Amino acid sequence: MKISIRKKIFLAFAMFLVISGLIWLQSYRSQYILNQKIQIIERKYELFNAILEARRYEKNYFLTFDRKNIDQTLTYVNIAENSLRSILTKYGKYTLAKNLDERITELEEYKDSLVNLLKLQKNGHLAVPGDFIQLIQKQGRKITSELEKIVKKESQFTRDLIRKSKMIHLIALLPVFILSILVALFLIFNVDRPLKTIGNAIIKISRGDFQNIPEIHTGDEFESLVTSLNSMIKELNKRNKELVQAQKLASLGRLTSGVAHELNNPLNNISTSVQILVEELEDDDLEYKKELLIGAEKEVERSKEIVKSLLEFARERSLTLKRTYFKNLVNNAIKRVKSQVPDNITFKVEVPDDIQATVGPLGIERVLINLIVNAVQAMKNGGDVTIKACKQESNSGFCFQVIDTGEGIPEEIITKIFDPFFTTKEVGKGTGLGLSIIYGIMEQHDGKIKVSSEQGKGTTFTCFLPFDQPE
Repeated sequence: MKISIRKKIFLAFAMFLVISGLIWLQSYRSQYILNQKIQIIERKYELFNAILEARRYEKNYFLTFDRKNIDQTLTYVNIAENSLRSILTKYGKYTLAKNLDERITELEEYKDSLVNLLKLQKNGHLAVPGDFIQLIQKQGRKITSELEKIVKKESQFTRDLIRKSKMIHLIALLPVFILSILVALFLIFNVDRPLKTIGNAIIKISRGDFQNIPEIHTGDEFESLVTSLNSMIKELNKRNKELVQAQKLASLGRLTSGVAHELNNPLNNISTSVQILVEELEDDDLEYKKELLIGAEKEVERSKEIVKSLLEFARERSLTLKRTYFKNLVNNAIKRVKSQVPDNITFKVEVPDDIQATVGPLGIERVLINLIVNAVQAMKNGGDVTIKACKQESNSGFCFQVIDTGEGIPEEIITKIFDPFFTTKEVGKGTGLGLSIIYGIMEQHDGKIKVSSEQGKGTTFTCFLPFDQPE
């Protein structure tokens, strides 16, 4: 059964509300009972104090035989009786003492004894048997003792209830804490992780990596989104293959055109020289004939060079990987071209010693040589060739640059310099395949190359290489 993310969040929120509601109800009930108990204790203390006052006036009466003391005793007994009846009526459900009716009966008996005591008094003297006095005192002591026990018991119970209430509040935090953890885990596994998976996949798609997103089984909108994205990626791969095929056909057309153009010039020259030789075969000017044959030979060599470059461009290169310090490759490349560099051109190497990568040393060295030679040829009046390198912040690879201070590349042709057979050099001085070859070498190393240039100030070729090659 699939449950949408909205329903999941709603259920989690509802569960949180239910648990919070139960905790609140339990807390409210505890507080309510505690409040009732406090009121009961207050009333019972009032009751107990009224009895104590009644007993005090009772004792004073037996000492002074003053009728006023008996009147005060009866007043406090009535107060005590009213308090006890009020407790029984309002708080009988919450009081611990369930025999309050007996206490009322005892109070009534005590009050009757005091009333009878007044009747026996004549002319300021007490004519009453000693056993009657003992009865009144006994009744008073019993009521006082029983009420004192009730008050102590209620006080102890209230203290226990306060302690339990604190414990309940602490225990009540436990389900809230557990629920919070469960909600956090739910958000991590059902919201955060799917979002990260989808986000990483979208980043890869933006980089041109059209791999399917790993399936997620959350049973909600995220699962549907991943399914839709995978369908989109499948369609993109299909369209990408069609585009690559179209680009291959276009490249093949440009390549064929370039080959025809490059070979056509020397073949025409050879053809012209042969025709002249045929026409001048009977002529005795051997020097002129020799000159034509030498020219034809040069054109043949030129054609061979074109074919050789073309074969090298088309050949599938195998990589022999080796862990190499990049600075050593730079130094080797400079040594190999040093003899071709005029004295008015200087090299500046700004490459850290610790940059090390797994590469095909010969291929990367060739990239450096071609870029350096191009930089030298761009500076007819001399200048500086600067080679820089630095590690990437992501620590996944490093960048290096070959910078010249030459004439620069015109803006209208800078997008064509990596095309096969494109060259701005004079006829016979270049095949136009050098930059195409190094572009292929960089791609083979899972690297990148780009160019920026400003006319009159120079050109910068920037290359990126990973530290390790993919398996």
